[in-house]
Amino acid sequence: MTVADQPSFKARADAALADRTLKTAIERTTGTAERKRAAALSTFPEFEAARSRGKAIKDHVIANLDHYLETFERNAVASGARVHWAATDEEARDIVVRLCIEAGAKRVTRSKSMLGEEIGLPQALADAGIERVETDLAEHIIQLAGEHPSHIIWPAMHRTREQVAELFKADHVPAPDAEDPASMVQSARRVLREKFLSADVGISGANFLIADTGATCTVTNEGNAELTTTPPRVHIVTAGIEKLVPSTAHAFALLRLLVRSATGGELTQYTTFHCGPKRSGDADGPEEMHIVLVDNGRSTMIADEFREMLRCIRCGACMNHCVVYRQIGGHAYGGTYPGPMGAALTPVLDGLARSRDLAFACTMNGRCAEVCPVKIPLPTLLRAWRVRSWNDGLEKGVASAAVGAWAAVARRPGLYRLVSGAGVGILRLIGTTGWIKSLPFVGGWTKYRDLPAPSGGTFMARYKAERGKEAAK
Repeated sequence: MTVADQPSFKARADAALADRTLKTAIERTTGTAERKRAAALSTFPEFEAARSRGKAIKDHVIANLDHYLETFERNAVASGARVHWAATDEEARDIVVRLCIEAGAKRVTRSKSMLGEEIGLPQALADAGIERVETDLAEHIIQLAGEHPSHIIWPAMHRTREQVAELFKADHVPAPDAEDPASMVQSARRVLREKFLSADVGISGANFLIADTGATCTVTNEGNAELTTTPPRVHIVTAGIEKLVPSTAHAFALLRLLVRSATGGELTQYTTFHCGPKRSGDADGPEEMHIVLVDNGRSTMIADEFREMLRCIRCGACMNHCVVYRQIGGHAYGGTYPGPMGAALTPVLDGLARSRDLAFACTMNGRCAEVCPVKIPLPTLLRAWRVRSWNDGLEKGVASAAVGAWAAVARRPGLYRLVSGAGVGILRLIGTTGWIKSLPFVGGWTKYRDLPAPSGGTFMARYKAERGKEAAK
């Protein structure tokens, strides 16, 4: 289904809110992630200083992106890799599929990569008649379910253990011995092992691109990336151009932030640097290594306020702490990237006209900015999309009329005080128990929760009363 064919954001959100199993699955994962992150930071007093350094590293690279891209390409080629440039998602898909066809690939293994999802690589491989095997356990689950990732770290977090057991029973031969996690992991290992060893091409993403060595870095907890990139004859890396860092030391500075923010650990199980194909004397490794550097709108972001989004290291902390995401999950967002970072990035990728609802769904509570390891001001970016939506004339109908009416009243202080005073009085009468269960024009709120009734008069009336008390003292 294309972006244009999807139901509206409101329809997707309604469906998610009505799914009790989904809410259980979301809370299990995000709640655990939130607690583990807090525990990890309690033993890392340097976190704020590390955040500042991480922000400075990414800002420096963004400001000098042309230099680091040239440096990376030069060093990657010197290591024996071939570098390909893709301005759009279509170009990136075409390059990867062409490389697979040239390699005579019938089967490719793929390590988890949101960039691959962004450029539509799974569908492109299917259209080319190439078998795609997702090797990350969570990606294996959603491939069996025919779904897209709902989280950038835990792609199958919307699925409960019970649902996963049903998928494995239907697909795995032999079926899992039992429904406990250990048995299901062992079953996935049996199924995937043969495919790791028989793949013609391995495709991975990259958490970081190291400019001064030309190496790529992958971070996983399962070791599937290593089995994807090492046994096949050809290794293809797809990575956004913003993944660059100047050196390995800078990559490790960001790893300290990434792992703690993503999983609450100090260091992930597997952190691997790939620097070119197999050399003479190497025990293993691919014969060819290709690196596809993808722009897909990133260079245009450098020139506007959304350049700060290029700092994102894809840790998922903003999602785990977002009150909206934790109610509706990732699929309701409709794009490749869900949650606050997705709401800020999707309009760049899919166009504001198709994704304007995402910015307006945010409560602006600011938790995403508080936990971002590289200090991206996500609420500020979402407000910027709201402004653009209004300036581009995308807000029409009731919303446009309501804001126009409010503006007309707000420009007349006397009328504003009269209307707001009357409104507070009416709301207090309606909410006789302290809560309002239904109200015209705010059904989107009261459909799922009660609206608190005003506890007193208007702000200006209460302010005037307090000023009077102060003057009487």
